[in-house]
Amino acid sequence: MTVKKENEKIFSLPILPMKNTALLPYLVMPLSVGRPRSVAAVEAALTSEDKEIVLLSQRDASTENPTQGDLYTFGTKAVIRKISRTSEGHMEVLVLGIERVMLLKIEEDEPFLMGRVQPAPMPEEYGAEVEALRRSVVEIAGKAIELAQVQVPFEVQTLAADNTEPMRVVFLLASLFSLDLQKEQTLLEAQSVSDAYRLLHNYLSHELQVLEIRSKISNQAREEMTKEQREYMLRQQLRAIQQELGEKNPEQAEVDQLRERLEKADLPDEVRKEAERELKRLERLPSASPDHHVVRTWLEFVLELPWRTKTDDNLDVANAREVLDTDHFDLKEVKARILEHLGVLKMNPTAKAPILCLVGPPGVGKTSLGQSIARSLGRKFERFSLGGLHDEAELRGHRRTYIGAMPGRLIQAMRRAGANNPVIMLDEVDKLGRDYRGDPASALLEVLDPEQNNTFRDNYIDMPFDLSKVMFVTTANTLDTIPRPLLDRMEVLRLPGYTEEEKIEIAKRYLIPRQLKETGLTAEQCVITPEALQEIIRRYTREAGLRRLERQIAKVARKAALHFAEGKQEPFEVRPDRLIDLLGPEPFMPEEARKSVPPGVATGLAWTEVGGDVLYIETALLPETKGFTLTGQLGEVMQESAKAAQSYIWSHARELGIEPAKFKDFGVHVHVPAGATPKDGPSAGITMTVALTSLYTRCPARPDIAMTGEVTLTGLVLPIGGVKEKVLAARRSGIKHVIMPKANAKDLYDLPDEARNEMQFTFVEHVSQVLEIAIPGLAARQCNGEERNRAETVEEVLT
Repeated sequence: MTVKKENEKIFSLPILPMKNTALLPYLVMPLSVGRPRSVAAVEAALTSEDKEIVLLSQRDASTENPTQGDLYTFGTKAVIRKISRTSEGHMEVLVLGIERVMLLKIEEDEPFLMGRVQPAPMPEEYGAEVEALRRSVVEIAGKAIELAQVQVPFEVQTLAADNTEPMRVVFLLASLFSLDLQKEQTLLEAQSVSDAYRLLHNYLSHELQVLEIRSKISNQAREEMTKEQREYMLRQQLRAIQQELGEKNPEQAEVDQLRERLEKADLPDEVRKEAERELKRLERLPSASPDHHVVRTWLEFVLELPWRTKTDDNLDVANAREVLDTDHFDLKEVKARILEHLGVLKMNPTAKAPILCLVGPPGVGKTSLGQSIARSLGRKFERFSLGGLHDEAELRGHRRTYIGAMPGRLIQAMRRAGANNPVIMLDEVDKLGRDYRGDPASALLEVLDPEQNNTFRDNYIDMPFDLSKVMFVTTANTLDTIPRPLLDRMEVLRLPGYTEEEKIEIAKRYLIPRQLKETGLTAEQCVITPEALQEIIRRYTREAGLRRLERQIAKVARKAALHFAEGKQEPFEVRPDRLIDLLGPEPFMPEEARKSVPPGVATGLAWTEVGGDVLYIETALLPETKGFTLTGQLGEVMQESAKAAQSYIWSHARELGIEPAKFKDFGVHVHVPAGATPKDGPSAGITMTVALTSLYTRCPARPDIAMTGEVTLTGLVLPIGGVKEKVLAARRSGIKHVIMPKANAKDLYDLPDEARNEMQFTFVEHVSQVLEIAIPGLAARQCNGEERNRAETVEEVLT
């Protein structure tokens, strides 16, 4: 690379500050001069022989009287070529940039800026790098000029091909594009020709990208417009050809097809009138109109709805009973209700369909029961889940005025069913949401009311649709979250958890055959013994339903499939001693009845979501302290039961043979295992009373008796719930004798026959009867001066 230097000169010249722009050497620029000091600087330059002036750009355009610190150091020495004056005292000046200069010092600032400047010529460079940069810059500039459609002066074209004046090429190319002040000033301050070319290369590359994107957008818009024009012309030509041939255009053919469907459809008068009005409107709308698609879609949907189409009910009661028994084991109450409705339909075909709510824990077969109901009645079945639904429009639909409007889920289900009397299952009705978009539960009030749903209006179709023939079946895990008005419209049928015997029977009839079929095995290849099945239910599942049980059976079936896939031929037998190898360690340990209990411990029964359980209540006296401590994650109701039990015992201490001083001198701690499981409810009242009485009297309670019942402060034993689950839990743990309130004797009818025959039940009305039976050796007591009736056996109560 060869570098040449020239002799440097220093001279004083008037300075003209510029706002928002910079003058580059070799370029001509018109300027409007209006500030007094700037006008004075131009006047001073005009008095000189060479008419030279220095143009420096301001760092901040808002500064009216700039000083040296407000100006850039590098600027351009220019010659004034032309001047004209205006009536306001301003000047229009045409200047030509001569060379780059550097400001050394401001000598005067009044009446104009006079400064000492020094020429700052760019060192000349030659070589391959500079030539490569020049060619690259010229190439990019050519592309950018082509995209920007800029008229390029002949002078620029000549210079671009010549490499004798590289900086002139840089400044001329930069002037063709709208570079901001910062970029122009950076170019002016470049230290070498190669630096200037690199800066210009970066600026033009960015400019080229912007121009390419702009060109792409413009071309796309032009193509879209051209495409639409072409389609319009072709469509007009097609319409002219069809008219010459006597054929109909596609839009008219579509309208005629809809009219033919409308004539054949069996519609109510109100619906037909509205559909014909919309069809006439469709004929007048151009196909390009947005309303054309909206009206056509609405008409097609209305014509697809089953306004008067229905399926014939299968009124064969014997067939319906067989279908229900085949699909589901037990569930007698639900099956009886379906058969009752079938009998009503047989006697009165116009009877309204019931609205059922199946309530039960997960996995008991609520959803599959809906399919069985539809199959037993010979009706179509549709299901959709309401869990997490927040928007009311999901049920009622959106008005047609909205873009992308759709019918609600109910009307869509009716269209899919193709009949106006299907069985529609609304799953998870207890998990409906509610927010600013509306309350779906309120929308269901009309749907699930037989007196209103015969004129249900979906927002999309906006015409009354009869839902009175639909049999609605809802499912829920709990009733607590369902609004009372909605719950009042439904007939609640409870599906309790399955007992161990029922699970064994269901597994034999349904679960094992289904999993063997899924894995491609036969009953001879994989044999699960009854003992192993019972152990799986007891030690590998703890649920009211059957899902976990089916997963465990599926796991066993997969092990059997692997056994045969490895080439083994002997049958795969599942015995209790192989369960740990097949299913892993037992996650659950059933509560076994204790052989003996110390004083202060009593055996209670509890209801849980997965069935029932045996609950041991433990108490202890705390010497030299006072107070009543309760542990075991007890809820408020259970804590109140414990306090009521202690208050009863304290008030009858002498009758029970207890020194009243014990209540003052000793504290009591009541604990209910397991401590990690929350517990609540009043049914442990009599168990608390027995445990505390045993503690204070030091007489142990009988370990072979379990009890349940709520106790009052006067000792009355009140009825409780969950009798079936509690009794079966006692039976599973080996306890054969249960004490319960006399008012719960009616609940024994829900028990399986084998459980009712094996167990001994004692019914009580007062807690003194419980104490007499549960604590041996405790003499019969009198409370409030009255002798309590003796406890009654199940035979006496049922008689």
